[in-house]
Amino acid sequence: MLVMVACACGAATFSVVVSGLGGEPDYEQRFAAWAKDLDKLLRGGAADQQVYTLSGPEATRARVRGVLEEIARRAKSDDIFILMLIGHGTFDGIDYKLNLTGPDISAVDLAALLDRVPAARQLVVNMSSASGGSLAALQKENRALITATKSGTERNATVFARYWVDALRDAAADSDKNEVITALEAFRFAVQKTATFYESQKRLATEHPQLEDTGHGEAVRAPSAENGQGLLAARFPLLRIGEAQKAARDPAKQKLLAQKEDLERKIDRLKYEKAAMPMEEYRKQLAVLLLELARTQEELDK
Repeated sequence: MLVMVACACGAATFSVVVSGLGGEPDYEQRFAAWAKDLDKLLRGGAADQQVYTLSGPEATRARVRGVLEEIARRAKSDDIFILMLIGHGTFDGIDYKLNLTGPDISAVDLAALLDRVPAARQLVVNMSSASGGSLAALQKENRALITATKSGTERNATVFARYWVDALRDAAADSDKNEVITALEAFRFAVQKTATFYESQKRLATEHPQLEDTGHGEAVRAPSAENGQGLLAARFPLLRIGEAQKAARDPAKQKLLAQKEDLERKIDRLKYEKAAMPMEEYRKQLAVLLLELARTQEELDK
């Protein structure tokens, strides 16, 4: 069983799931089920996992604002913040809005609220239709942004949310087998599953998920060192499984786990910097980090 836990270094994780209006019974049930699944996964974590889920009639603009304002008061700079949006979105060429009970909430409104949250690492996963239209307003340094569509003109209901949920409960999403599912791994898993869905249904894809996590570049469908996207998402642990999960719950091993994940982040960053440095220097730095990582893993395995 996969269980989400907070960062081993002691930082709290504040997670908000918002499921908007479906408009039809089928969508209402689908959106509510996805929100419920995410809520269950998140609440299965450690004591310092703070989860807020607003679904259906409870998901109003006032309630969303209230929750985000509360988190802004409670969160600290070393905490983690996650916002996941499910539902129907609209885009008029200028403003993106998520359909909620009563007045809708715009990407501009959300950006202003998120800017007040002091958590240094933020992740926004907008899984609604037309979600690509929210990119410009929500982009910010140290904020990884994932949208189910490449623009605000992709207005059909999306299936990306279904596969994002699957990524958080399927060990196959852990592509590097380090027992940590990152935001980047979950994104790649969900992108592949979304594409397979349209292929198997022999339908033209009406959604093209994308990721942007530099705060200033263009969103991409395939993040890599070459296009400069994905580094922050790769350093964003969503879920630990197996021995990593046990270590996160063991006070005696939490420091070692934090050290291991810090080394893995340094290795990821080095790979992104590879093209800009002499190969000999790259190999030298990589060897040092890999040796230290092996030693840390050995201590964790005792």
